[in-house]
This record gives sequence, structure tokens and C-alpha cells, in this order.
Amino acid sequence: MPFQLAYSNEDDRAYGLAGMAISMASLDALDRLAEIYLDADGPMVSFSHDYYFSSSPSVSPKAVWHNLMSNFQLTTSLVLGNVMARSVVRLGTELPQDVLAAVRDIVREEGRDTCSLEDEEADAVFEKMMRHSLRLFHNPRLHPAVKQLAGVISRRRRLSVIDLTEELELLRI
Repeated sequence: MPFQLAYSNEDDRAYGLAGMAISMASLDALDRLAEIYLDADGPMVSFSHDYYFSSSPSVSPKAVWHNLMSNFQLTTSLVLGNVMARSVVRLGTELPQDVLAAVRDIVREEGRDTCSLEDEEADAVFEKMMRHSLRLFHNPRLHPAVKQLAGVISRRRRLSVIDLTEELELLRI
């Protein structure tokens, strides 16, 4: 079965969530996560209030821009972690070029919408996060932990950031 962006089954969804959680942990960004929920009809990741940045006149434009870019890098890493865990770890295959191109298109659109970035600027963020994801998910020592975390997610269905942090510590991630 060829890899695709849509989830093929529940196991595929669990691996996607595991990849996103591990990506967030690798970027030291778990504080921006509230919970993950395998059975969600909509987004399976809920963010904490730290992710959402309310602008006010007392906040400098530079701080607002920094937060927007930080969140853009984080969401780019989440998408890449999702597809890398599903393809590289679960299926044992490289990420197909058409899927990679589709993800790049999504990242470009998000960059335009949230940060008013030109495609070249969004591509630079994509490439940076792609290098990070390649190093992370092509590390064979991480694969058993991804598989175990996907199993925990399948069994527990919903994990708060506290639950997820505990699981990641048990896996030594």
C-alpha cells in the first residue's frame, strides 16, 4: 500500500501522533501542548495557552513576529514528524517525493497565511525542519520508542501533556 497523507487506519493515526509528540519533545516544546486525542474528529493535537499568543498594545511587534515564526516552525515540525513516523518507522520506507511535495505546499500556504512569508522563506523553514526530522526519524535507536509510544496512544486514546511527558520519560526520549 503506497503512503498517502490521509490516514489508512487507526495504527497509522497513532504513529502520526507519536511522531508529532516526539517532534515536539525534540524541540523542547511540550509546554505548548495540552493533549493528544486519537479519536478526535478534528485536530488530534490540542495546544496550550502558551501556543496561542494574544497580541496587545504592550507587546512589541518583534515579540509577536518571533512567536508567529516559532509556532510556524513548530507546526512544520509536527507535520513532518507525523509523516516521517508513519513512513520511515511504521512502514520502513522513505517518504515518497509526491508526499514530500504535498507537505512542502502545505507549509508554503501556512507560511503565507500565518506569517506573510514568501515561498522561499517558507522553504527555508521547511528545509531546516526537514533536516531535523530526517536526523530524528532515521535514527534506528528511536524506532522502538516510536513504536512503543504509538502503542500507548492506541491503548490510552487520550493523553494530557503530563501523561505524555511521563510516557516519553519512561521511553527515555
